[in-house]
Amino acid sequence: MAHKTIVIIGPGHPLRGGLATFNQRLCKQFIDEGHTCSIYSFSLQYPSFLFPGTTQYSTDPAPTDIEIYPVINSVHPLNWLQVGNELKRIRPDIIVVRFWIPFMGPALGSILRRVKKNKHTRIIAITDNVIPHEKRPFDTPFTRYFLKSCDAFITMSEKVMSDLRTFEKNKPAQQVTHPLYDNFGEPISKSAAREKLGITGNEKIILFFGFIRKYKGLDILLEAMPLLKGQPIKLLVAGEFYEDEKAYQEQIDRLGIMDSLILRTDFIPDSEVKYYLCAADAVIQPYRNATNSGVTPLAYHFEKPMVVTNVGNLPIQVPNGKVGLVCEPEPTSLAAAITRYFELGEQHFIPHLRTEKEKYSWHNLVKTILEI
Repeated sequence: MAHKTIVIIGPGHPLRGGLATFNQRLCKQFIDEGHTCSIYSFSLQYPSFLFPGTTQYSTDPAPTDIEIYPVINSVHPLNWLQVGNELKRIRPDIIVVRFWIPFMGPALGSILRRVKKNKHTRIIAITDNVIPHEKRPFDTPFTRYFLKSCDAFITMSEKVMSDLRTFEKNKPAQQVTHPLYDNFGEPISKSAAREKLGITGNEKIILFFGFIRKYKGLDILLEAMPLLKGQPIKLLVAGEFYEDEKAYQEQIDRLGIMDSLILRTDFIPDSEVKYYLCAADAVIQPYRNATNSGVTPLAYHFEKPMVVTNVGNLPIQVPNGKVGLVCEPEPTSLAAAITRYFELGEQHFIPHLRTEKEKYSWHNLVKTILEI
């Protein structure tokens, strides 16, 4: 493939979270394959009153091998024109723009409309969500405004592809598999990971990992925990609350399950991710609804079998009985699947997991972007 100049528009360091991690890994892949690539990130991603977590910024060091320009202000229209004009002048061959929430529609759509005036740059959106998990006023017009500014689309689930086609019926779109998060270091032993986290005892550990939001179903998993009584299982919850913590604490007290929990509900920096994955016997994704999950490729990288609910793309990502188990998003079904998982044993799933993970390559994503 001929050399291309590519700009990724989306979060990058010092912003934290899965989107920034993904964008930086994708940028590196473009560079490794002989292209020129940089990231145009945000000087202001969300106004503080709209951000549900404690901080938007990472304490990890900046990546040393990619260029990240924190220049986009999501709420300042004059900034949108300035950034759009700069990118129009630079004339990248391709802009890869991330779209995950309608709130970003006006800013990104306005920037891209300026860029398109150069009659050269092709704009490809990676649409993590088109119809958001949590509905807000103006979702539809903001989303439509953004999508109209793009030439083609990449989705990573059938659900998002279906949602996309309710807005854009004819523009090119391709579904790809979410690549592995392989930039969190190599796996370490379960015992070493638990020692690093200060986890003692010989219990089996199931892991809920990631931001805690209603659609992710942590409350369903908590309701399942009393049904596992008598089994030496502890639930490790690793991730920051993105909604009111009080309701969860009241639920834990009501169920009397505090002794069965290990709560690490601060943000997990990238440098510590591997310890949580490697400490676990299985990763549990009890989602109420889902499009795609970045936790799944993370589990693949660290070769951790999963128990997931039968929603969105999760059953496709996690073939039932091979890479993990699929259940319904309710406590009884979830508890039965966790019990069944430990009956079968971790080693039942590992050979299938290692075979399946070969599909999850960054090269495949790069190839699809360049071809579309």
